[in-house]
Amino acid sequence: MTTASNPPLSVSQLNHQARRCLERDVGEVWVEGELSNVARPSSGHVYFSLKDADAQVRCALFRTRARFVAAPLRNGDQVRVRARVSLFEPRGDYQLIVEAVQAAGLGELLATFERLKQQLDSEGVFANARPLPHPPRRLLLVTSATGAAVRDVLAVLETRWPLANVTVIPVPVQGDKAAPAMIAALGLLNRQSRLEADRDAILITRGGGSLEDLWAFNSEHLARAIQHSRLPVMSAVGHEVDVTLADFAADQRAPTPSAAAEQLVPDRAGLRRDISTREWRLERALESRLEREGQRLDALRARLRHPGDALRQRRQQLDTLSKRLERAAQKRLAEQRDKEQQLERRLTHHHLTRRHRQASQHLASLGSRLEQAMHRQQQQRQARLTAAARELNAVSPLAVLGRGYAIAQDGQGQVVQRAADTVPGERLKLRLNEGRLSVEVKRRYR
Repeated sequence: MTTASNPPLSVSQLNHQARRCLERDVGEVWVEGELSNVARPSSGHVYFSLKDADAQVRCALFRTRARFVAAPLRNGDQVRVRARVSLFEPRGDYQLIVEAVQAAGLGELLATFERLKQQLDSEGVFANARPLPHPPRRLLLVTSATGAAVRDVLAVLETRWPLANVTVIPVPVQGDKAAPAMIAALGLLNRQSRLEADRDAILITRGGGSLEDLWAFNSEHLARAIQHSRLPVMSAVGHEVDVTLADFAADQRAPTPSAAAEQLVPDRAGLRRDISTREWRLERALESRLEREGQRLDALRARLRHPGDALRQRRQQLDTLSKRLERAAQKRLAEQRDKEQQLERRLTHHHLTRRHRQASQHLASLGSRLEQAMHRQQQQRQARLTAAARELNAVSPLAVLGRGYAIAQDGQGQVVQRAADTVPGERLKLRLNEGRLSVEVKRRYR
């Protein structure tokens, strides 16, 4: 019965107090049970129920914590969760806010795994990072001879790189004998490696399984053997979500056996495409180069001139210089005559003997200077003329005649350049350095 001193609670108030009591009094707990009703909405959160034979409880694994859960959550799996007990107030549903998920019964194995991982990491066992040869000259495959992993690896190698030289070293990959067998195989392979061992690589692999199935690959001694291997080692154990100590100790890790084979060898189809592309680019480059060189050759041909053209130009320049020299001399003489006549007129006009004598002396001096200047200029012009003549003579085809050669001309005076341009019985004229000859063609030779 409601009284003034004990007012009734609203549903929201009741649920709020219940949530606070659960979170304060129960707090964080470990709960083990079977997964059911697993749901993954687009928000990234995971919702599921945890049940046993007599009861069940709703659970929420929010996105910020779900990304740290490696194993997939599947209906029917037996798991152990660390969670806070709470209540969803809008519906009054009692639930667990999950912080971590482990496979049931594997808690101690996971703790051992983490302890070994930290220990080996601190000792530098996981510091290997050598590059593997691509492709390896010889691939040493350490795995079960009957497992799915060896079939997957060989199938991928056959498809991508049939030239792969693969040696399978059969070993158990599960159970107590697996780790010692793999350690022995690593030691044998390193002792028997050839001189070209820098082209060899070891692949340790097996298919997926539970943590117990893969536990041999978490052996401390196997991890150390991988670290000390002289040959580079790739590890590909289980599926993408499976991680073992062997993966950390290896030089490289692949998420699956098939992915390891893809990383170790090139794709021949891709190489064919690459070679075809390079061949096409090379052809285009050659065509472009030939076109550029052809254009350059055409430009050089256009610039090439016959020696006779240069000789004619030199002759024209020589004629021009001679005419300019003659006109300059005539002009200078005319100027001097004009000056002389002016002086004579001035002397005649003034009738001064002394000035006449001075003018005569000055005129004589001018005449002497004029003769000297004309002589010097004539020498300079003659030197230039001689140099031009030497240059003309150097390029003249007639200069070749002085070295024992002859120029053949047909009846029309055309220069004969090829034997094929003549016929037997035809008369030719030979121009020598001194004189000319008339000859008759008897026979042509190539």
